[in-house]
Amino acid sequence: MERAQIVLCHSQPQDSLVKGLSDDGHRVVALSCDDAARDRISALRPDLVLLELAIRGPHRGGWGLLEWLGEHAGTPGVIAITSLARLGDRVHALDLGADDVIQEPFEQDEVRARVRSVLRRMHPELGHTRLVIDDERKEVRIGERCVTLSPKEYALLSLLASAPGRVFSSQEIVGSLWTEPSRATGHPSYATDQDAQKYVYLLRRKIEADATKPEIVLTVRGFGYRLAL
Repeated sequence: MERAQIVLCHSQPQDSLVKGLSDDGHRVVALSCDDAARDRISALRPDLVLLELAIRGPHRGGWGLLEWLGEHAGTPGVIAITSLARLGDRVHALDLGADDVIQEPFEQDEVRARVRSVLRRMHPELGHTRLVIDDERKEVRIGERCVTLSPKEYALLSLLASAPGRVFSSQEIVGSLWTEPSRATGHPSYATDQDAQKYVYLLRRKIEADATKPEIVLTVRGFGYRLAL
């Protein structure tokens, strides 16, 4: 995922969350939920706002800011963060324009995952890493990074990229990658589904930001693998 500009509006310091989002490559600015936040958000033009919603009162806090965001065309995605337990409050936040609502206390990994999800929906150009396959040079680039792949890894990625979104079964991968006889013996190769799984694993280690949470080569449980659209 490419870097996004994120504004975090919260009454309490959220240093660990700011660090986690920064580690994901995003630019994060932490603000208080006050009237000055509007001017800062207008100046920053963020891709996403993480906004604390407290009890609705005379000062309205994040609620007023949420309403303001919802009234402006071309505004960023919004994830509301709230400790309010009432379903009505969460529904009201969605009605005012929040794209998602997270209940406090929260797990940082969940927030980061929801950030990725909202960015994919609101800003497709941020949601997917730029993947370029140069077949003439046999080069693969992820954003600005050049990735060195083995011939089998390159063949697997090229197969998946030949029909982005289509699910390829392990048997199809084996049939495509191991059609040639073994160079060592001259006899047909007897590859298995486990060989396909092995090369999916090796490919993910090189092209994914986090191979344990793939965003490019996706598993479709029970069917196979596909390249993210």
